[in-house]
Amino acid sequence: MSDGYSYSSKKTDDICEDVCAQDGSRAAKALSRVRCLLRGLDFKTYILFFTLVPLLIFGAYLHGQKLTYFLRPLWQSPPKPFHTLPHYHHVNVSMQTLCALHGWTHRDTPRRVFDAVLFSNEVDMLTIRWKELHPYVTQFVILESNSTFTGLAKPLVFAANRENFNFVEPRLTYGNVGGRFKRGENPFVEEAYQRIALDQLIRLAGIQEDDLLIMSDVDEIPSAHTINLLRWCDGYPPVLHLQLKNYLYSFEYYVDSKSWRGSVHRYKPGKTRYAHFRQGDVLLADSGWHCSFCFRRISEFVFKMKAYSHNDRVRFSHYLNPKRIQDVICRGTDLFDMIPEEYTFREIIGKLGPIPRSYSAVHLPSHLIEKAESYKYLLPGNCVRESG
Repeated sequence: MSDGYSYSSKKTDDICEDVCAQDGSRAAKALSRVRCLLRGLDFKTYILFFTLVPLLIFGAYLHGQKLTYFLRPLWQSPPKPFHTLPHYHHVNVSMQTLCALHGWTHRDTPRRVFDAVLFSNEVDMLTIRWKELHPYVTQFVILESNSTFTGLAKPLVFAANRENFNFVEPRLTYGNVGGRFKRGENPFVEEAYQRIALDQLIRLAGIQEDDLLIMSDVDEIPSAHTINLLRWCDGYPPVLHLQLKNYLYSFEYYVDSKSWRGSVHRYKPGKTRYAHFRQGDVLLADSGWHCSFCFRRISEFVFKMKAYSHNDRVRFSHYLNPKRIQDVICRGTDLFDMIPEEYTFREIIGKLGPIPRSYSAVHLPSHLIEKAESYKYLLPGNCVRESG
């Protein structure tokens, strides 16, 4: 310019000029840039920064699992769908007709049936199960351990209550196995060990080729008419999964009909192995009930939360607080404060919040209705549990 002043369009920061312009090593320059940035922040910004960052970290610690489950549809595809078979039943329809309706043939004599379970402490559910299946089961096979899947010591509960099951004693094969007590090990390893032991016990019980073998947990109860149908009919696959109505805490909280892990196998020596995962693609609709965490006493809830294979869901000690557990049961919410395990956002959002109450006690296990006064806690309107 004519007055002798020079002009530059490049902007400078007077606050940082003496810092950022320094010469030195690359590390020194990086430190200078940080100092430059911090000098440009006012006190309010500091307060905001040191408040928000810890809150974000704490929020991720509390709810990171929820975020992961909610985003599940983005990183995990749903499993291959089952081929679901229609299920026909009525007490006044002959077995020949029922077999024909399913596209199966009627047998001259029924197959033998073996019901095999791993037992922990579910005395009531085992009673309801065996009373339901008693007319049609040839041999009841039960195995218990002195260890939980998580390596905790536990009493032999069935052995202590065996006199309550005298009605199956002539057809009972009982065994127990010592736990390995490897604390810190993946619980599914101990679970697999116990299922292998149960597989051996089934063979000792005298199962033969083409006998029916029910594989399901104690609280996964096939209906009596389902097992009777399968023992009288021919023509279904050698491995048939059972679609069970899914309940939580009692038969008041109906969740859905997506329980499928229970299965019935036509036994093949050297090939059939006792397991609790998907082993086939065919599912028989409306075949029974799955009542998860259906306990009489709060202490039994606490025990299972610490003992079963998914004990990692107990992320905070207050989850085991009896008052909290009782409140969760009566509200029909999740014991582990988890997001529903679904594969689409629509299903996840549709299941958020408490489980709707069901006031129906129709088509439930017969023994449950016959002894309704004894099992009141499993029926609608009775959410309060004993402390135990």
